[in-house]
Amino acid sequence: MEDLFYISFGIKLYKNSKKNKTQETEKEEKKETGKVEIKETEKEEIQEKEKEEKEETGKGETQKTEKEEKKKTEKAGEQETEKTHIYYRNKTPLIKYEGTEKEREYREDEFLGEVKNEVSNIINRRFDNIVLLAGAGASVVTDSNDEIINDYGKTMKKIAEFIFEKLNSTKNNEFYKFQDLVEMTNFKNKAKITKDDGENEILVDDFNLEDFLSNIIRFQPYVNSEKSEKYERTKNKILELIREETEYSYDDNIFKHETILNLLTKKIEAPNKLSVVTTNYDTLFEDAANENNYTVFDGFKFMPEPEFDSDMFNWNLVKEVPDIKTKELEYNSRVINLIKIHGSITWKRVTENKIVRTEYENIEAENSVMIFPSSDKYAQSYQEPYFALFSRFQELLKRKNTLLITTGFSFSDNHICEIVTQAIKNNRSLTVLVSDYNIKQSNNTNWGKLLKLVNEYHQISFLKATLNTDLAEFLGGNNDNR
Repeated sequence: MEDLFYISFGIKLYKNSKKNKTQETEKEEKKETGKVEIKETEKEEIQEKEKEEKEETGKGETQKTEKEEKKKTEKAGEQETEKTHIYYRNKTPLIKYEGTEKEREYREDEFLGEVKNEVSNIINRRFDNIVLLAGAGASVVTDSNDEIINDYGKTMKKIAEFIFEKLNSTKNNEFYKFQDLVEMTNFKNKAKITKDDGENEILVDDFNLEDFLSNIIRFQPYVNSEKSEKYERTKNKILELIREETEYSYDDNIFKHETILNLLTKKIEAPNKLSVVTTNYDTLFEDAANENNYTVFDGFKFMPEPEFDSDMFNWNLVKEVPDIKTKELEYNSRVINLIKIHGSITWKRVTENKIVRTEYENIEAENSVMIFPSSDKYAQSYQEPYFALFSRFQELLKRKNTLLITTGFSFSDNHICEIVTQAIKNNRSLTVLVSDYNIKQSNNTNWGKLLKLVNEYHQISFLKATLNTDLAEFLGGNNDNR
C-alpha cells in the first residue's frame, strides 16, 4: 500500500509495503520442502546442543551467551523490519550504493533523509515573511500507535461524541437530547444519527457536528414559545461544551509549539515578524510563547484589561541604541504576530464595539468571541473582529517572497481554502508547504484543488508530518523545545 511522504512538482517520495515472502519465493519453497525440513531438523539439533553447552558453563558465560543471542535477535528483527518496505522516488526504487558490491535497498532513516533534503531546499531560502497556518490537528497529540490521546487536543468527531454523551446523560429534563433535536429540526430528514456498538448507542461514523449545529441555529426562529427557553438553553449548552473541550493545559513535554516558534523565528530577519495564523480557540501558542519569553501581538492593546484593536499587528518591539552620530533601532527577535481568525476561549464581547481578553472562567457561551463550527461561520467572518483578522491573513499572503507553512489544517474550510488558493495563483513569489498526518486525502475536494496547483507549476509542496511529532525535524530543528 502506497504511503506518501512528500509531493512537489516532478517529485513524489513514498514507501510501499511488501510481503516478507514473494510469490516466487513461496513457489521455490514448495519445490524444496525436503530441504526446509532438513534445515529445521539441523536447527533443532543446534539449539539442543547450545542448551547443553549453557548448562555446562558458568553463570557468567550463560549471561554472556544470552546477551549475544539477544543482540543477534534484535539485529535480525531490524533487518526484517527494513525489508518490509520499498522506498521510491517517483516510480523508481531508491537504491544505496547502486552499481557497487554494497548495493542495497534504502533503510527508513535514509529515506526520511531524502524527504528532509527536499524540505530543506524549500525552507532554507531567504524569505522576507513567514506565515504558519495551524488547524485543529496542531493541538492533537497521538501515542506510539497513532491513536489520539483524548487528554489533549480533540478532533470534531471526539467533541461531537462528548456533547452527545453529556446531553443524553442529563436526567432533570433541563436540555433536549440529541435525538430530540434531530426530530425537532428535521435534521437531514430525521436521519438516524446513532448506531449500536454492542454495548451502547453511539454516533454514526459520518456524523457532522458542523451540519448539526448549523441546523439548530437556523431552526431557532421557528421554535414555538413554550419550547424556546429550553431550546436556547440546549444550544448554549452545546456551545459551552465545545468551549470546554477546546481548553487545554500546555505541557512542553507533550506539545511542540515552542520548538516551532523557536525554529521559525530564527529564519526571519527584523523588522519582519513571524505570523502565526490559527483556527483554534485554545491558548497553546500563547502559553508556548510565554514559556519562552516571547512578546505576542494578538490584536489586543497592552492594558490591564486588553482591548481589541487590529492596528496592534502593525506595532513592533524596539529599543534605541545610542550612537555617536545617530540613533539605531534594535528589534527584539522574540516577537510574533498571533492571528486567531476563529476567535479564542479567552475573548469576551463586552459591548457591540468592545472586545476584551480575559480569563476563560470569566466568559459564558453567550458573550464568547468564537466562530463555532457551523455553515454560518462564513457569514460570521464578515463581522468584527473576524473581518479584521481575515483581512490581515489575506494581506500577509499577498506580500512578496513569503513562505506559508500549514500544519494540522485539512483545508475542508472552503473560505480559508479559497483565500490560500487565490493567493497561490496571484502571488508568484508565495511558497507553500502543506503538512499533515495524511497527504493523500482522495475524498477531500479542496485538497484535490491544491494538488492540481502543483501540476500548474506553482510553488507548493506536501509533507507528511504533524506539529507535535516530527514537523520540527523535517524543518531542520530538534524536538526538544529549544
